[in-house]
Amino acid sequence: MNRLLADLRIVELSAFVAAPLGGMTMAQLGAEVIRIDPIGGGIDFNRWPVAPNGASLYWAGLNKAKRSVALALDKPEGRALAQAIATAPGPGAGIVLTNLPPLPGLDYANLKAKRGDVILLRLIGNRDGTAAVDYTVNAASGFPLVTGQSGSTVGAPVNNVLPAWDIAAGLYLATALLAAERHRARTGDGQEVVAALADVMLATVGHLGYVGDVHINGRARPAIGNDLYGSFGRDFATADDRRVMIIALTPRQWRALGRATGLADKLAMVGQMMEVDLDTETGRYEARDAIAALLARWCGGKTLAEIKEAFAGSGVLWGSFQDFVELVRDDPRCSPVNPLFAEVEQPGIGTYPMPGLPLDFGAVPRLPTFPAPRLGEHTDAVLSEVLGLPGREIARLHNTGLAAGPDGN
Repeated sequence: MNRLLADLRIVELSAFVAAPLGGMTMAQLGAEVIRIDPIGGGIDFNRWPVAPNGASLYWAGLNKAKRSVALALDKPEGRALAQAIATAPGPGAGIVLTNLPPLPGLDYANLKAKRGDVILLRLIGNRDGTAAVDYTVNAASGFPLVTGQSGSTVGAPVNNVLPAWDIAAGLYLATALLAAERHRARTGDGQEVVAALADVMLATVGHLGYVGDVHINGRARPAIGNDLYGSFGRDFATADDRRVMIIALTPRQWRALGRATGLADKLAMVGQMMEVDLDTETGRYEARDAIAALLARWCGGKTLAEIKEAFAGSGVLWGSFQDFVELVRDDPRCSPVNPLFAEVEQPGIGTYPMPGLPLDFGAVPRLPTFPAPRLGEHTDAVLSEVLGLPGREIARLHNTGLAAGPDGN
């Protein structure tokens, strides 16, 4: 964390991954991010994985460093309070981030009527307004049909468990927020910014060349398992039943691989026999099965520890496969040894390593990672500080079920 954006206030109305990630990114850069949820929590409040007591580790992970307000968003007066928080005065305020269908009074027209320079950043599913989520967008992307082993047939797709489009969309939203705020700072004008999750996918597929491949070459990449498309890369089993990924993108990495394994001469023979230039990515890709046959024998005769020793300082590009348990238990990068992580006490869950911002700014120090709030933890403070409501009015809102604190009342 740092305080680079400490002069911004962002109101977040969100669920699941994209908008919460965008808001958390801003919060970890120091912005005041106020997440407003229904009393009792939104649709992602109890999402897996959860702690033994049912508290969502998922929700805690995506809402670090935010402030939490719980309001009766199903009632006009509750929505009016949310609108007032979203459009409260201040040069860095009046910014709303959402990936939910707009509630009455919280759409752009109504927000703009209350604050003319309001910025609303809104993520939708498809450009035509129809619903879509990461899994449905990914299904249309083409990637599930080239994920899997060579020879996989249409009808056997493999959806990625990583919500890549949500993650990309969340970071696009964060970038768009900064661009819109910069525009407002220069011109005084607010605006509505709309992003479609499907467009994030389509843009990425195009950026990576796959749209052009179909139009220009009349083809699409095949399913090739864990091979690296267009160069050399493959996974190999070790003598102790682990698996490693070995990559050779550059001539330097290719030569390093030959030296470290002692296979340089045999690998050179592969190029001669197949009449390909192994100093090129295309040559290595075309000869990948023959290259892999030699490397599979070498890796299969060594343990993971022996491979690690052989590759240490060699310039070989490689990595070992590990599950979540091995990542957390054995990889020092996923621990407070890495400044990214800190041991943080999460209310209602316990103490465990939490990541902060994966950026280091030379001009500002890294601050400790802040936990996620308890639902409604900051309801009273925000109503008082942002809206200026007196204690008796805040008490009335609680008594009438329009606002709730961390105890749900």
